Amino acid sequence: MRRNRRREVEEFGMSFLDVICCGFGSVILLLMITKTVAPQLLEQSQRDLDNQIAAREQQLYEIRGQIREQTRLFEESLRLLDTRLTALAAIERELSRIRGQFSTTTEEREESLAATQQLAAARQSLTDEMQRLLGADFRRDTGLVGGIAVDSEYIIFVIDTSGSMFNVAWPVVLRKVEETLAIYPRVKGIQVMSDEGEFMFSQFRDQWIPDTPARRKAISERLRSWNVFSNSSPVEGIEAAIRTFHDPDKLVSIYVFGDDFTGDTIRTVLDEVDRLNALDASGRRRVRIHAIGFPVYLDRPSERIYRFAALMRELAYRNDGTFVGLSELQ
Repeated sequence: MRRNRRREVEEFGMSFLDVICCGFGSVILLLMITKTVAPQLLEQSQRDLDNQIAAREQQLYEIRGQIREQTRLFEESLRLLDTRLTALAAIERELSRIRGQFSTTTEEREESLAATQQLAAARQSLTDEMQRLLGADFRRDTGLVGGIAVDSEYIIFVIDTSGSMFNVAWPVVLRKVEETLAIYPRVKGIQVMSDEGEFMFSQFRDQWIPDTPARRKAISERLRSWNVFSNSSPVEGIEAAIRTFHDPDKLVSIYVFGDDFTGDTIRTVLDEVDRLNALDASGRRRVRIHAIGFPVYLDRPSERIYRFAALMRELAYRNDGTFVGLSELQ
């Protein structure tokens, strides 16, 4: 019985020692592993940190470079702005000078227009006393304003409303209409027709528009946007005006505004107008025909503008009128 107990105690003691030895061995192994791996991790961490620092420094250099570039661009923009402000100031000075010249020119034009109106008023103011002294049939040889006779009591505008006139010469057309009306301070009737014979105001078709300041203003305002169809031939409008308003007891003047002629032969037109506006007993035609040629195609002349000038010159000559060819649109 005793022997068996001792054997059991000895076996237990050996196992315990084995466990203890294994434990110590494990601890030693862990220490060896820890001492071997730790320096590698620290070294890798140091390298990663150095790389991050280098990357941050590179980013810092790039940002500084961008700041320098933006600063340079900003300074260039400031210099360019200064240059443009200087140029703008010069333009404003030039504009002020031109405005001064324009103001002077406008004042001179208004003075000239006022003088023309006074001259026209004097031309139309043949009083009863003058008629008694000089005779009712007296005609002054100086009855011209700007080379155009202004003795008519009724005036008709025949205006080319084609695209070339409306898009290029219309501001000048408006001004010439106003200037023409200005040399007739008082008339008994006005009418405005297109070169196709269409009336500007349908309510006054085939009748005279009363001459009042309000009617003159209405004509000017309506004319600004009056762009009816046109075939660039004034013949239809001239013939329609004579057929409608020819009267042996009235003095009528037709003012033709145009830039070219695309109609029939000039001879045919002249013969027809001679028939419509025949000579009266005194050898005079009751309808004067004046014309103004606008140089829309002056930079690219064609046969149409030469035909217009030839037609209007001959019509004006035969019908006691005046043809004026403008040299520029001013």
